[in-house]
Amino acid sequence: MFSWVSKDARRKKEPELFQTVAEGLRQLYAQKLLPLEEHYRFHEFHSPALEDADFDNKPMVLLVGQYSTGKTTFIRHLIEQDFPGMRIGPEPTTDSFIAVMHGPTEGVVPGNALVVDPRRPFRKLNAFGNAFLNRFMCAQLPNPVLDSISIIDTPGILSGEKQRISRGYDFAAVLEWFAERVDRIILLFDAHKLDISDEFSEVIKALKNHEDKIRVVLNKADQIETQQLMRVYGALMWSLGKIINTPEVVRVYIGSFWSHPLLIPDNRKLFEAEEQDLFKDIQSLPRNAALRKLNDLIKRARLAKVHAYIISSLKKEMPNVFGKESKKKELVNNLGEIYQKIEREQQISPGDFPSLRKMQELLQTQDFSKFQALKPKLLDTVDDMLANDIARLMVMVRQEESLMPPQAVKGGAFEGTMNGPFGHGYGEGAGEGIDDIEWVVGKDKPTYDEIFYTLSPVNGKITGANAKKEMVKSKLPNTVLGKIWKLADVDKDGLLDDEEFALANHLIKVKLEGHELPADLPPHLIPPSKRRQQ
Repeated sequence: MFSWVSKDARRKKEPELFQTVAEGLRQLYAQKLLPLEEHYRFHEFHSPALEDADFDNKPMVLLVGQYSTGKTTFIRHLIEQDFPGMRIGPEPTTDSFIAVMHGPTEGVVPGNALVVDPRRPFRKLNAFGNAFLNRFMCAQLPNPVLDSISIIDTPGILSGEKQRISRGYDFAAVLEWFAERVDRIILLFDAHKLDISDEFSEVIKALKNHEDKIRVVLNKADQIETQQLMRVYGALMWSLGKIINTPEVVRVYIGSFWSHPLLIPDNRKLFEAEEQDLFKDIQSLPRNAALRKLNDLIKRARLAKVHAYIISSLKKEMPNVFGKESKKKELVNNLGEIYQKIEREQQISPGDFPSLRKMQELLQTQDFSKFQALKPKLLDTVDDMLANDIARLMVMVRQEESLMPPQAVKGGAFEGTMNGPFGHGYGEGAGEGIDDIEWVVGKDKPTYDEIFYTLSPVNGKITGANAKKEMVKSKLPNTVLGKIWKLADVDKDGLLDDEEFALANHLIKVKLEGHELPADLPPHLIPPSKRRQQ
């Protein structure tokens, strides 16, 4: 008689099984979050509905900056080849949004064709109209870097009188649309001109809810002296602090991201280290893509819930017959109070609420009589998704990450600094002497031997207690010295012979010179007598 009840109960008890994180996110969105969004017209206020391509697409990197900061050159540097539609110059040259993506043949797909392709994650961009679509294209080419990531080149942000000329579409809104969907946003600045125009300031504010994705590149840093570079870096951090308005400091990478000789090579080592850090950050994107999509879906669900409370509260306050227009104006003007009421009643963080000013603007054109009352079942479904389904997907995310290589992006500029003598830090620190025939520690061994024989060796070895007396003179913390001991005690007998003691002192020197210790002892540092044993 009550078989339908037991079926429903069974369905609730049995968790859904997903093959991949992307498939799980797609199903959860379609079955649990999308109904809430559609019921309360979320897509008219915040963001269009997600499609299959949004869950399946490769990680995307969005480049943003004023004109002539080197955005297009940066892409050219990464993929090490020209791409269709590429134009480089000192004045505003890239006047389009160009999605640089992998394809079997080199070519360009115009914007109007791009937004009807269900395999691409750009279908919802048709809402910005022809003025935008005529300035949007996909440059596809067979490039190994693009096997793992896609890169979005954007028009140079204008300054001065130029920024007053309308583009014909809402530039900041388009960038905000991309910001919601990309994995990394790179803001490029030219070390020669840090004047942040009004349009650039507006763009950075449009990216406000995506600070976790933002990285900053201070480009063309090889063209100024070290002292000036320090001042420019300080000025940039000050300017960004005023605009982004958060206590956290944005990560800034300093360098010259192109393949030309450095004009002022004084800071070469700094630029190499910064480039390596940025490359590692980009290379980690495929590995962290599933986690990013999961994080974005959680953010979207929280916003959708708050939106539902706002719309249902406005519906509740509206009169049934007379005075609708005057009541609407009153509610829009008092939206801040409604926010506070929802915040108190539902125990929601203020950070989860949409921008008050933007919400007021959007509500001006809406018919409040068409809004829906609160439907707890829809909200309970989303709460269940956040509490249970997302937790199970988190386990799958970790499993998928463990199966992926740590640096999944290959080819282009990423290959040049990964292997061989021009890899970052090659032949330095613990890597010193990697190509030498002789043991690199040998040249300083006579000095270390003098100390060794003052430490009362027995049968050619000293105890840990005696070694400690000498090693603590370096003033390194015990945690570091303990790691050095483990690396130097090659035969793991708890004692050090003269070669192992010399190795320990060599590793102390490496650390004191500011280099990192290796996780395992490199083959070229193994003492000669121990190599024969192995």
